Amino acid sequence: MELDLIILLVAGFLGGMLNAVAGGGSFLTLPALLFAGVSPVAANATGTAALLPGYIASAWRFRRDIGYPSGLGWGDIAVLSALGGSLGAILLVITSDRLFSAIIPWLILFATVLFALGPRLMAAGKSISEQKDAAQTNHIPPRRRWLNALLLFLACAYGGYFNGGLGILLLAAFSYMGQSNLHAMNGLKNVVSALLSCIAVFLYAWGGAIAFERLLPLALAAILGGYAGAVLAYRIPQRVLRACIVGIGGLLTLAFFLQQ
Repeated sequence: MELDLIILLVAGFLGGMLNAVAGGGSFLTLPALLFAGVSPVAANATGTAALLPGYIASAWRFRRDIGYPSGLGWGDIAVLSALGGSLGAILLVITSDRLFSAIIPWLILFATVLFALGPRLMAAGKSISEQKDAAQTNHIPPRRRWLNALLLFLACAYGGYFNGGLGILLLAAFSYMGQSNLHAMNGLKNVVSALLSCIAVFLYAWGGAIAFERLLPLALAAILGGYAGAVLAYRIPQRVLRACIVGIGGLLTLAFFLQQ
């Protein structure tokens, strides 16, 4: 078995496992695809496509836990996810490999910082949402509905362009929108991630940005890793996992900056 394939299988398995228990799988799939000779834009698109089955499975698993932000219903969520994911995917497809190579370290740095600050962002967002809940009735001002819609759209556009840190970004956004039930937020996060990733992957394929010869082994390994991660989810301390992911992100950021 060639070295490239071994690295893809290991990265896919570990990436699927990380996504199942804490997130951050793209921190492994992106560099593995780059090592295997896939161009930067195609590596990002192929990694997202490989992790898509895990998003769909998670969305189905948490379908009964979904809760919606203030002023937004299922139809709004679906439309905003599709539009935001489409915008991000189109921007990725038209981005040159040279430009994407230049911004990869900045994207990974942003995703790593976002992941590291995730608990604090969640706590701050929950505090603000509780204050909003205490200060208002069931009436949602039109301005707040538009702000919620814009925030979700921008988060989905980010996810369509670069998947790293998307889960934390969505959870933080939902907190600031007024949600405080973590189970409801996780359910919605999985649904939004699946929706925007589906439309993004379709546009990646349409734009010729997916390396299909590398996709199958990576996707199969990610599915197996997702199942393994579901088993280990309650056995590995979240602090340990988060520290490992932040460490990986930091090392990757440094490596990509040194390559430039």
